[in-house]
Order: sequence, then structure tokens, then C-alpha cells
Amino acid sequence: MFKKLFTCLALTAVTLAFSQNPLKGTISNLSETKITNLEVVVTVDSAKDIEDTFKVADIKEILNDVDSNEEISFSLVCNGTKMSNGKKSTMTYKIEGNSDEPEEFLSLVTKLRKSAIKYYEN
Repeated sequence: MFKKLFTCLALTAVTLAFSQNPLKGTISNLSETKITNLEVVVTVDSAKDIEDTFKVADIKEILNDVDSNEEISFSLVCNGTKMSNGKKSTMTYKIEGNSDEPEEFLSLVTKLRKSAIKYYEN
């Protein structure tokens, strides 16, 4: 009886020990996240939404994660009031650029933001 129990336990232990995958010391398949063709679209209903929703610093932080020579675009959709035909008016601002020129792109985002705030103030 003891011999059969010992044999079963030994076979179970050996099977479990050899069924494990051995570690090779280093992991050769590391996944890498890459952002390409970045497009950001923000939809707002008021100037307060613009001021609360995004800051130029937020866009700058996003640009830091984009590789060089990638296409980037930023759109701001401003929802307006209802028109006489019953449809809601909208105004869309869009800029496109390249990640190799982040300062120029951020300058355009700043101008776009100011223009959108003026849209709601009028």
C-alpha cells in the first residue's frame, strides 16, 4: 500500500515539475506602443467648456509621446444654437501638422483656442 501511494505521489510530483515552462532569463518579446497619425477631436458647447476641457499644455504633453515625422491633427467642434430650420449650428476648427514641428503646431492650437472662445463671446 505504501509503495503504491509513494509511486503515485512521485509520478505526480515529477509530472508537475516537468510540465512547467523554464524561464530563459531574458524576455525577448517586449511589446512597444507607438503612436502614429495622431488626431484629437474636442467637442464643446460653450467658452467655459473650452477653458475647462483642454489646455495647450495638455496637447504639448500628448505631442511628447508621438514619434518624429508623424502626422498630427487637432479639431475643435463648437456647437452653437438652433437655427431657424431647427438644426443646431456648428463651427469646426481644424489644424494639421507634423510632430517634427511641435512649437509651430502648439502655436496654431493656441490661436485656434482663442478663436473658438471669441466665437462663443459673439
